[in-house]
Amino acid sequence: MRLNPAKVAPEAAPGREAGQEPGSEAQGPEAGPGPDSESRPQPAAGLGSELFPAAEPEPEPLSASGPGQEPELGWAAGQRAGAPPESPPPLPASESENGVSARPRCHTDCLEAPLSRAFRRLGWEVGSHPWIFLLLPMVLTAVLGTGLIHLPKEEEEDLEEQYTPIGSPAKAERRFVQGHFTANDSDLFSISRKSTEVNYASILVVSNTNSLLEQETLSEISEVDDAVQALSVTQGNGTQILYNEVCSKNQGYCVPSNPLLFAWKTNNVLNLKNITFPIYSLAGQVVYLTNILGGTVLGESMGLSQLLLEAKAMRLQYYLKTGEGEDSERSKAWLIHFLNQVGNLEKSLALKKIQVVYFTSLSRQLEFEATSMTVIPLFHLAYLLIILFAITSCYRCDCIRNKMWVAAFGVISAALAVVSSFGLMLYIGVPFVIIVANSPFLILGVGVDDMFIMISAWQKTNLMDSIKERMSNVYSKVAVSITITTITNILAFYTGIMTSFRSVQYFCIYTGTTLLFCYFYNITCFGAFMALDGKREVVCLRWLKKPETPDQKCSSLKKPCCLPCNSLRDKHKADIHPMNLFFRDYFGPFLTSTESKFFVVLIYILYIISSIYGCFQVQEGLDLRNLASDDSYITPYFNVEEEHFSSYGPRVMVIVTEALDYWDGDARQKLEKCLVDFENSDYVDKNLTEFWLREYVKYMENHHHDVNDKITFLKNIPNFVIDSPLFMYDINITSSQEIICSRAFIQTMGVSSSTNKKLMLLQFRDMAEKCEIPLMVYNQAFIYFDQYSAILENTVRNVIVASTAMFIVSLLLIPHPLCSLWVTFAIASVIVGVTGFMAFWNVNLDSISMINLVICIGFSFDFSAHISYAFVSSSKPSVNQKTIEALYLLGYPVLQSAISTIIGVCVLSAAKAYIFRTFFKIMFLVMVFGVAHGLIFIPVFLTFF
Repeated sequence: MRLNPAKVAPEAAPGREAGQEPGSEAQGPEAGPGPDSESRPQPAAGLGSELFPAAEPEPEPLSASGPGQEPELGWAAGQRAGAPPESPPPLPASESENGVSARPRCHTDCLEAPLSRAFRRLGWEVGSHPWIFLLLPMVLTAVLGTGLIHLPKEEEEDLEEQYTPIGSPAKAERRFVQGHFTANDSDLFSISRKSTEVNYASILVVSNTNSLLEQETLSEISEVDDAVQALSVTQGNGTQILYNEVCSKNQGYCVPSNPLLFAWKTNNVLNLKNITFPIYSLAGQVVYLTNILGGTVLGESMGLSQLLLEAKAMRLQYYLKTGEGEDSERSKAWLIHFLNQVGNLEKSLALKKIQVVYFTSLSRQLEFEATSMTVIPLFHLAYLLIILFAITSCYRCDCIRNKMWVAAFGVISAALAVVSSFGLMLYIGVPFVIIVANSPFLILGVGVDDMFIMISAWQKTNLMDSIKERMSNVYSKVAVSITITTITNILAFYTGIMTSFRSVQYFCIYTGTTLLFCYFYNITCFGAFMALDGKREVVCLRWLKKPETPDQKCSSLKKPCCLPCNSLRDKHKADIHPMNLFFRDYFGPFLTSTESKFFVVLIYILYIISSIYGCFQVQEGLDLRNLASDDSYITPYFNVEEEHFSSYGPRVMVIVTEALDYWDGDARQKLEKCLVDFENSDYVDKNLTEFWLREYVKYMENHHHDVNDKITFLKNIPNFVIDSPLFMYDINITSSQEIICSRAFIQTMGVSSSTNKKLMLLQFRDMAEKCEIPLMVYNQAFIYFDQYSAILENTVRNVIVASTAMFIVSLLLIPHPLCSLWVTFAIASVIVGVTGFMAFWNVNLDSISMINLVICIGFSFDFSAHISYAFVSSSKPSVNQKTIEALYLLGYPVLQSAISTIIGVCVLSAAKAYIFRTFFKIMFLVMVFGVAHGLIFIPVFLTFF
């Protein structure tokens, strides 16, 4: 975000003597100064004359501005073209208005002065050879744009890779589990023993009555189950893929979709009134109903369980073979067929008692990829709105100064930067992730701000000068300020590369590089087009001076050049923008009144209190349902799951990671103590723990074996696992009869919110670390749970680093330490406000919103630095007058730049996907709070301090 200098101070009197041709080259060696000539007044020290003015005014080359030209903006009113017409000429920096000597202001031009000279020469070259500077960037765009052929088409985006922390503990834990424990999908399938997500289809059945534990309702559920298992896929070669060919199996049979439903289908006279929850003994087998039945109403206690009175929902889970080979591909083909047919099943079965929602292991990926297509039409709309805004902002009734076509090309220049940057990134192999699709919307809004600055500076140049001289003056005045604001914004983005989320890294790389290209194209391609348009001005001015008839100023051949046609206006007349007058005559005096200051302070106190409160309400982590569009079928699935199945969470492995003498009583006691600590946690149901060692000790005692004898202990394990075959996957015994690791399972509960997930994970890992026995906790969901603890740490680190970088930049480049303090204050205040109000707007603190908080820093810098420096640079005697002058000079451009950025991203508010709407919401908050600080809070606070 850069400021479009509104035009504040009037142009000086016309420059050249009568009769000299406009735009003609001066004659003689001394008449035409080159780009480094000192015969023409040089810009003052500071960040270009558009940003940081010198303390003493310099004379401006005389201008023959057209009637549409607006007065100039500097950081101090008299810096280039004299003070505003209503104020007296500014006094030298060493003398105050009452004649009393004042301290001279400091100057730091060690960086700005060389840059200004370099850009003055660049402007001279662009003005001398515009076609070269216009065509070469276009050729570069054409070359780099071919990289867009590498945009991913069929390749799947790995959600785990992009949206979970790099090097998270859960990924290391998963590698340990995969290396030390095995599983068998074809014979003894157990979902809790899987280390990675498996292929599956899931259906949640919700009863239309209070309970589905009725014969009629179970009959409908049974019909749904039979219809799903009857689905088959016909492949291209004519072979069919049947469900029983791809299903995961237990002792040769497909794993039942729901054990309770399977028992009812096997025995229709099953007594539904005697079911206990959460443990149900079925034909001598213990069945855990925690994630099988939902919306339960429980009755009297029966041992470790309670009598089940009602159940509102039931889960049908169809587990399929998973692996690297053909079995997995066949499973995925069946799942895709399931997604295509499940909607038809609902209609054909004419369900009356139940409602069904569905989901598969492929759904999240497929729906996430589909969301990227929804934003393409919005990009076209954003492009159109930005062009309209640019044309409207740069349209002038003066046919010479009218810059609407230049403004339109400025938007095209920003689009060229997007094409070049994206092509380059794809060529060098930077992955294109979906959230990068947000970047062009931001670039369109931010990129045009540089264009506004350059057009404004061009309109302040002397119309009678040569194109080379005018371009040289433009570049010396504005290119340095554009460079500084570009550096701060690029720094803010490249700070995001430090994050541990790859999606954020890639977004920041793409956007930071695109801003760099945008800057490069503005000072080359766009500058060249502006120089060519300057030649049109000269031709048009000559035609207007030589009308064909008194009543017709432009012939039909001249109209395309001279639109809108009108007569030459008074060159001496100043044309101050009405918005600048509004800030000076109305808003400024109103804001600096005592009553308004009191009200502003009250508003800020309420703002900061609300923001701090909101910061403690923000939910952390990316809800995976938000990766799909709002109208996706997975949204009602997650809603039903959250409503009816949120009481219990995943079953967590508690792993003994090193060899242990399990036959030693002391070792068992230490291990048991640690396991009891887990069971006593608020997040664990102690009645649902599953541990092979406890069962084995009972087995040994029942068979009167000495459990403390090593040989006896190890010799009887094979017989034990024959009776309990699943336990063979929980014990890792080497050929030398050493148990190198083993695991237990605990059932979590009350972890539906992201906060509880994070606290549970941290608590479990802390317990494992404190145990005397080396332990580890793991569940495949921990891969995603890790983001809850990582996101806050990453956000805080990135904000601190980026804010420090902005503070250092402000100290180096703004010659006033007070400004640096106000810049830092504004950045902190805006970040707190945006973070707090995220909670009120239902935006989580996740990898997507973290990007925006980093962006927030760069934009906050621009708003606060401009206003605070204009205040401290003002020569007005009172603080109220300083504030009014700062608003007079910069109120409109601050507002304009915020509007241009909001327009660039506003179309995302209509997106159906959370990831795009979130981008709009936070950018809107950043702009609103940034403008509020720049135009209201900081001006008032400066009057106090």
